[in-house]
Amino acid sequence: SLDFWRLLYALLKQIHGGKWTESDAIDNQIRFVKSALWYHGYGRRELYRLPSDGSAGSRELLLAFSWLLHRISLLEQLLARNRVKTGDEISVCTCEDALPNSQKSTTEMAPEYGLEDKIDVRYLQWLNGRLRFQWRSLHAQHQEQCKLLHKIHLFTSGSHMDQILGHLSVTETDLIRQPENYKQLLQLLESETMQLEAFLEWKQLEPVYWQWMGTVLDNMAEEGNTCESQDAHVEKSGLPKVTSCCPWADGLTGQIDRLSRDLMTLRDQLHRLVTHRKAAWCEKVKTREEELQKEGFSAAARKLQESIELKLLDLTSLCAPKKKKMHGSCRLVFRSQHPASKTGFDGCVSKEPVSAVGAPEVIRDLQLREASLGRELKRLQEECRQRLDEIAEGLDGVICVPP
Repeated sequence: SLDFWRLLYALLKQIHGGKWTESDAIDNQIRFVKSALWYHGYGRRELYRLPSDGSAGSRELLLAFSWLLHRISLLEQLLARNRVKTGDEISVCTCEDALPNSQKSTTEMAPEYGLEDKIDVRYLQWLNGRLRFQWRSLHAQHQEQCKLLHKIHLFTSGSHMDQILGHLSVTETDLIRQPENYKQLLQLLESETMQLEAFLEWKQLEPVYWQWMGTVLDNMAEEGNTCESQDAHVEKSGLPKVTSCCPWADGLTGQIDRLSRDLMTLRDQLHRLVTHRKAAWCEKVKTREEELQKEGFSAAARKLQESIELKLLDLTSLCAPKKKKMHGSCRLVFRSQHPASKTGFDGCVSKEPVSAVGAPEVIRDLQLREASLGRELKRLQEECRQRLDEIAEGLDGVICVPP
């Protein structure tokens, strides 16, 4: 099982872009693997209960490895990250923000290593300032890199054999300046070819692997049912007892009973929540009616009109024809001879016309996204301000001064 922990540690470190060495402590490796699996949404509790010395859990690790193969396309991601890049590329993402599954439904399965309950606010402010400084430094370095890329593409314009590209990349320019580096590039290409050949061989044998994993799951289910039948403290099921011809039915009926109790509890909680929300809404409407009577009607109408315009703008963007979202690395191609399309993001390089999108179009999409997020931020800030005002009204002798 130790070798399996090290394997998952090495693979997940590559996926998350981190540096790793075999000399890392085994407890740190296991902690990282558990945290990474929880981040990706792995929900089997037995894995998080495994000891930190790596002395047990080979079958649980096999299940986690298979889950990674299926859920996040582990091998495909590794091939994409280890791909030899001979051209200049840039990461582009115009997708909508979405929380990972782990943050939506598996927060209760977070590893035991987490932040303490009590944290000094000054420490959080220091962390926030440090993140802002690092972000600005990273942004400045990225801008400098873009300026250097522009110079290389401009000075080597017309030097490439492929007329679609028209210019050399950084790697190609380095090979021209230092021809002896081609041996290292050739070794990398040969290594990538071997990885692709191994991946093709795996795709041919993959059905056999999943068939074997099906037998592993069946054996684990049978062992689980055997342990449940031997346990003298198992809760009595409310459903009629099934015959011995269905050994898995005992565990299933127990799960049904637990789900029924959970659903009844959730129904009661929802009923109380709806009642509370309804009373709060009625109180809010009443308060709003009093405010409208005190304030001028024109000011309220102007505020309402601004809110409607923002909502209409959001609805217009939502109802517009959906464009294909870009996500991943794209080839940078500089266009100097065509003023309408100065810089492009090409998905491939060939003699045929390639599908490309101009940088102004990507910038425009990102600006629209930025404006939408800005409006959402203002709305949330206004809600927080109103909430703080409500809390401050209930505090006697306290004066809140806005920053």
